[in-house]
Amino acid sequence: MSEDGIERAIGRFGRYQTWVLVLITIGRLPAEFQLTNVVFLLPKTDYTCLDEGAQNATNFCPCQNPEFDTSTIVTSITSDFQLICNKKSLSSLSQSILQVGIAAGSLFYGFVSDRYGRRIAVLLALFSNAVFGALSSFSTQLWMFIVFRFLSGSALGGTMLCCFVLLIELSGKSFRPYCMGLSEIAYILGYFLQPIIAYYVREWRHLQLVTCTPWLIVVVYYWLLPESPRWLITVGKKKEAVAVLTHIAKKNNRPVENIEAIVDQIEEESVPKDPQQRTGSYTDLFKTPRIRLYSIITPFVWASCSVTFFGINQYIGRLGGNLYLNVMISAAILAPTPVFIVITALYLRRKVSVITCFSITAVALLIFLVVPKNLETVILVFAMIGQFGAFGAFISTYLFTTEIFPTVIRNSAMGMCSTFGRIGGFVAPFVVNIGLEWVSILIFSVLAFGAAALCWLLPETNDIILFNSIEQAESSHNKKNGDSVK
Repeated sequence: MSEDGIERAIGRFGRYQTWVLVLITIGRLPAEFQLTNVVFLLPKTDYTCLDEGAQNATNFCPCQNPEFDTSTIVTSITSDFQLICNKKSLSSLSQSILQVGIAAGSLFYGFVSDRYGRRIAVLLALFSNAVFGALSSFSTQLWMFIVFRFLSGSALGGTMLCCFVLLIELSGKSFRPYCMGLSEIAYILGYFLQPIIAYYVREWRHLQLVTCTPWLIVVVYYWLLPESPRWLITVGKKKEAVAVLTHIAKKNNRPVENIEAIVDQIEEESVPKDPQQRTGSYTDLFKTPRIRLYSIITPFVWASCSVTFFGINQYIGRLGGNLYLNVMISAAILAPTPVFIVITALYLRRKVSVITCFSITAVALLIFLVVPKNLETVILVFAMIGQFGAFGAFISTYLFTTEIFPTVIRNSAMGMCSTFGRIGGFVAPFVVNIGLEWVSILIFSVLAFGAAALCWLLPETNDIILFNSIEQAESSHNKKNGDSVK
């Protein structure tokens, strides 16, 4: 195909796609709150030990009767369930279980999305975010909170994965770089609003209710969100695809007379004739040579990116000062990253954009190692540059992976990669806590360099039309110039 038929039918990104973006951005906020609220739910809290013989010592262990400092946070998981001394490991488990949930959710929702449709997966994930987050506030035992935290993580994994893919598949190929940055508005907004809400709502149960319960209203999205026309065409639902495209075209004030012909052309040129090949599974990621290679490389890239990003975040989170202000500053620092990524995606090849972000992170961390320890401001600056690059790599890798894999297995591939990303997020605290700062930073830098090197083996996807079938992707990736896709 010489042009993107979907873009010809409904435009690159019109009023209707903007409406969908607004809905998704609002609906995602509970997920973003759960991703960023750990510092308020499970803070490091000082306490005075009131045990006989402890002499009111601060942070004394063992301690059966602690009196927690409530000057910053009134109640938290840490204070309610006394996660101190020999229970500190339970605090780490409560934090890490979210990443485990995201990994499981990425696999589950990836399968649901590819098999049953983007729309149902998005609706289920958004509603589950609000439900499980709100239910966690009623936990009377720590194990109950951990279970709900896992379920929140699974919904979060589905939200990040399926909402992004739906936006990409509703966009024309010329708008995908912008869509990459716009999809991060929800994360930046949630990250920035979280400390503001937490400043006024200082009891963790109330905080969970305030940041989740209002979003139960997302049930109305059932009548507001469309199905992906690309997915409908791929699975052979031609009439439904024509209906969706016609509806969107009317909303965007575009002609509708030729839509059925456009769908016929897309179906003829990119959809397998065998109905069994119109739906994919995780096993399809490893059946053909090119897709198999990409399915081996991309999970490592995601894991490396996640280890580095969450590792740097944890380091910055240890800084002293006002807790609420520090979180807001961290969010503000990340805010320009999507703009930077969009610019690099527009003016650089996609692969170069991803490699540039990883290289910025790796170099910044190497410089971090040689800066004298007394230059605390300089150290902080390079740590934030590393964080900036790692976040940029995260955003770029999302789009890059979406473009590499065809529609039939796109969400399955994203689910697998996201799972490895969560493994990286789970490992990051252990790398940070090795005990030797230079070893931790060196590991992050080496992983970033390694991911950048592996990206050279992936195909260039700048300005391509999204592939629908595995056969189309294999043949296109095997064209002239090796891996290059024009």
